[in-house]
Amino acid sequence: MADVPFDTEKTIREYLPQVIHMSLATSRDNKPRVFQVHYAFDDELNLYFVSATTSQHSEDIRQNPMVAGNIVTQHFLNQKVRGVYFEGRAEELNDADAAEQALSAYSARYTDNPQLVKVAKAEGSARFYKITVHDYYVLDGYVSTPPQKFHLPWKA
Repeated sequence: MADVPFDTEKTIREYLPQVIHMSLATSRDNKPRVFQVHYAFDDELNLYFVSATTSQHSEDIRQNPMVAGNIVTQHFLNQKVRGVYFEGRAEELNDADAAEQALSAYSARYTDNPQLVKVAKAEGSARFYKITVHDYYVLDGYVSTPPQKFHLPWKA
């Protein structure tokens, strides 16, 4: 880990609004899987996504709620690298108040894409999921070469 002065939380808060997809890893029966979803976040840096309850990753989360993932833009050869990584606990939001908080974050984030919000609001098998992050990391090539990894223990 790096010992260069670096405001990890500030970097995360500035970076998250710039990227609309996250890759999320789940695991069940010692078999890891990764998938990509649109995500939203709140002021507490909780992450939200929508998925069908019948999807493989939703089934994985019911069996093993521990997840990891990254939020990274596509980098090109010789371009400076920056990415946000996380570890946390995912849960399906079945409570109306919790789902409303997720919908609020989603609606605020995707004002220019009403179709995403429409899918999130639709009745049926799709549900909001919340990731309560317990550790954030930033891999940052803007402060040094090679890139350094900065850890931010978060609220668990």
